Parts: sequence; C-alpha cells; structure tokens
Amino acid sequence: MVWEDVEYLLKNDARFSEFFQHGSMVKRMRTIYPSITYPAHVSMMSGCYPDKHGVIHNLEFHPGMLKAVPWNWWAKCIKVPDVFTVAKRLGKVTGNSFWPVTANHPDIDYNLPEYWPQGPDDTKEACYKRAGCSDKLWQEVAEKHMRNVTIRVQPETDQLLVNCACDMIRLYKPDFFAMHTGCVDHYRHKSGMFSDLVTTGVNLNAKWFFDVVQATIDAGTFQDTNFFLTSDHGQMDIVRSVNINVLLADHGLITVNDDGSLKDWQAYCHSTGMSAQIKLRNPDDKETWKKTYDLLNFLKSEGVYGVGDVFTAEEVAERDHLADDFSFVIETDGYTSFSENWKRPLIKTLDFSDYRFGYATHGYYPTKGPQPVFLAVGPDIKQGVVIERGDTVDQAPTYAKLLGGEMPWADGKPIDDFILNPLI
Repeated sequence: MVWEDVEYLLKNDARFSEFFQHGSMVKRMRTIYPSITYPAHVSMMSGCYPDKHGVIHNLEFHPGMLKAVPWNWWAKCIKVPDVFTVAKRLGKVTGNSFWPVTANHPDIDYNLPEYWPQGPDDTKEACYKRAGCSDKLWQEVAEKHMRNVTIRVQPETDQLLVNCACDMIRLYKPDFFAMHTGCVDHYRHKSGMFSDLVTTGVNLNAKWFFDVVQATIDAGTFQDTNFFLTSDHGQMDIVRSVNINVLLADHGLITVNDDGSLKDWQAYCHSTGMSAQIKLRNPDDKETWKKTYDLLNFLKSEGVYGVGDVFTAEEVAERDHLADDFSFVIETDGYTSFSENWKRPLIKTLDFSDYRFGYATHGYYPTKGPQPVFLAVGPDIKQGVVIERGDTVDQAPTYAKLLGGEMPWADGKPIDDFILNPLI
C-alpha cells in the first residue's frame, strides 16, 4: 500500500478513518534500494540498510536459471539481529504470519513464514515444518486453514495467513507479532498501479486489519496493543522489459551452447525489476570491468535500452548503503524493467509470470513513484502526529523502544515523535 491508498481509505472507509484518528502517521516512507520486498522487509525489522543486513535481492543468484529460482526465504541470510531477537532477549513471546525472510528464525516462537511448497510432491505440512512451523502451531492453527488453499493464489493466500494470524493472537497472545499480506502488490503487478482490482485489494486489507483488531479483543489484549499499518515499497507502471543479458552476449560477455543454454559468463545481469545488479565472474579483471562499464554507459547514452543511470558498486554503497559482490547497478529510465534471458528477442513482452515483468513493478530508486506508509495507533502512541516523510530503517528501532529494548547496531532511530511514555 502507498499513501494514495491510505488517502482513499480515510475518505471512503468510516471505520478505518475513525480508528486512525486516534493515532499518528508518516505519510511517505523512504524505502531502501533496491525497492523490493525481501530486502525492504529485513530493513523494516532490523533497522539496517542492505549493506549491513546482507539481503540485497528477493532471489538467490543462479546464472543461467530463469525459472523456479529459490528466494531468500531463510532467516540465516540476515547478518544482524532484528526485532524478533530483541523481543526474545526481553523475554517476550513472538509470532509471525508470512513475514518474509523468517524461515527457521530462532527467535520466533510461533512461526508461519512466507514460504511455499517447492514442487507437486512437497506437501504443505512438510514445507512449513521444514521452514520452522512447530508441530503445535501446525496442529492447532495452520493445518485447518491450509487444507483447500493453493499457496500464492490471491486473495485466498492472504485470507489464509490472516486467519492464521488471528488464531495465533487468540491462542498464544504474542507480545510482538508481524504479518505480511501480498494481494495489493500482486494486483498491481497484474493490472497496473491504480485499477479497480487494486482498489479491491486495498479494501480487503482494511477488512483484514480489523480482523486482527478483533482477534486482540477476543484475546483480551486490545487495550494493551499498539497497531502498525505499514508497507515496504510502492510501484510504478512499466511498458516493457529489456533483456540486458542479450546485449552482454552480443559483446562477448556471455557465451551460449548450440542449444541456446548458458555456457559461460564474464558479466551477468541479475534483475531486481526496475534496477539490476551486474555481476562479474572475476571482479578483479580490470579489462572486463572497463568493457562492461563502457557498454552500460553506452546503453544509457543511447536512450533506447531502458537504462537511465549506471552506478559502480562503490558509488551505490556510499550513496545508498547497498553492497555485495556485484560490480555495477543499472537504474531504469522510468518505464522499463530488466529481464535476465540471454536469448533474443531483446524486448520481453510484459506478462504475469514474475513480479519483475508485470504491468507495474518496483526495484527502482526509492525516491521515485508513490511511497509506502507507516501508521500507528495504541496506548503508547501519541494522537494526531502527522509526519510528511520518514525512513523505513526507523521502524524497527521504534518497535524495539516500545518493547523496552534498543537496537544500537541499527542505522535507523526510533520515531520519538510518535511515542508516549517510552519504557527506556
């Protein structure tokens, strides 16, 4: 959800408007670069930028693999403690329903992570237990809600995870709980940034929010609960997707076998949607580095290949706290996403096979486009504070402070303008 979605709800949903009149909000949050789900969710929980927390992409890097690429589901990917760990160190009970990068998280007591069966023979029970769902949670909550749901089909998947979240709140009364719905993001990829389908998703999210509120009432914890409605990134409409690896192959940086499969690579485009990380097999090879850099800048100067900017690893690390084993980052021209196929055609037709290739997507520089939001209501939240702009990395330190903890390793700071009577 973005600020425009919240404006719509404030004007058209009386219950939503009434509830959030009692809280505070940041209208527009600056997310991280790249503006994609998994790195952003880790920043929201760790208070750190990707160069520190270590998750720079939704997907693992497997050059030559174009389908069924593994995602960064596992909590072991995260290099710093997060709010779940802060809460456990304080003796709190923690829970989760589909928050990304939480599979097998050691500090989540009741964990139903964002994950899905990895093939037709992978049962839901085996899948989720492998990812950290306990026998108790499976038997008492997850199993009954999952029976007739195909994971990743919307809105059924979101309804499933909301039902599980509500049951966990009623049964276990967690002190800190996170939940991630995906249908608004899903519908934007499918139909564009603003559409009737997206509006349907926004209305569903408002309904589900109040389902969670009702669960706290049922559990007897409503009066003690601080509620946050937040989001990870916005989206922008696109008109095409460009296979940058085709151009790298044209210039001898990728070679293919007779059957068209990838044979070898010296440079490779790993797409994050409207930006991409360009990796070199040997980053210390100065000749290949210069050849690739010159080519990327040529693509930018021509103005027809979708490349709006080219950054070296050093530049993007200093400016945007994004660092890993890539050598360059390319940024969109504003209406192009990037694909990874090394086989022609150069321009990939938009489709819904992947979040990067839909009719709207993200991954671009975080100041662009409609912005994510941060709304708060609860006994420890001031009423009526409206902040125009904030930073995603400030969320986790705010949660930690409300729990009575601190995150000295974080890049962000608590949003003290929100907080009444902090515990520390």
